[in-house]
Amino acid sequence: MRVAVVENMKNTPLGALGIALEEAGAEIEWFRAWDGEGLPRDAAAYDALVVLGGEQNARDDETHPYLPELARLMRRFEEADKAVLGICLGCQLLARAYEAENLIGTAQEFGWKTVGITEEGRGDPLLSELGEDFTIFQWHSDTFSLPAGAVRLATNAVTGNQAFRIGRATYGTQFHFEANTAVVEGWRAEFKTSIERNEPGWLERYAEIAAQHAPAAEIAGLTIARGWVRTIGIEAKLRDASFSKKSE
Repeated sequence: MRVAVVENMKNTPLGALGIALEEAGAEIEWFRAWDGEGLPRDAAAYDALVVLGGEQNARDDETHPYLPELARLMRRFEEADKAVLGICLGCQLLARAYEAENLIGTAQEFGWKTVGITEEGRGDPLLSELGEDFTIFQWHSDTFSLPAGAVRLATNAVTGNQAFRIGRATYGTQFHFEANTAVVEGWRAEFKTSIERNEPGWLERYAEIAAQHAPAAEIAGLTIARGWVRTIGIEAKLRDASFSKKSE
């Protein structure tokens, strides 16, 4: 199982997603687009594509000129029936790839928040084990309109489109389900100025807030991560079955 991971800024670790990929024995190839590295050239060389978050917005082409091609790449992976995952900025880029509107600066959320699961989400492989809602980490100020043909899976009062699916296994999550306690601890140390600007006093109250919300978010995040990784296995099995049938 080969997974291409596109990084849009420094210090965006895989967290819970990395745990789930390791459990599945995945081979990960990193593409640090923010640092000038090229994007994957060929969807055929990978079983899945992950696009992580970043401080830029999904239409920030002037300062990050690779963004249009990255959006097109996500769509090519989906059209090839490969598993695709966009997290935060990656989710917004996935919406862009399908001609949705990117809404800049209209939905600010930071910290652990509650997200509700839609009726469709309750039957989806990623969210079906989480009940009616779950706690998860958020860090964004932008959102998007739901792409045509997409299925809304999760929502809350601030951000109507918290998660969606296109096709069989292409997912966007506005929330950072990968941000387990270790990831949040790293962000807390690395981005103090930005955090204080987003949520004044949060750093001082961190121990109390984390004790209240982090354990539940950790469970939900790993559940979502494992659910998405299983879609990669499904794709690989379908591909191998198709190959065997053609060889007969």
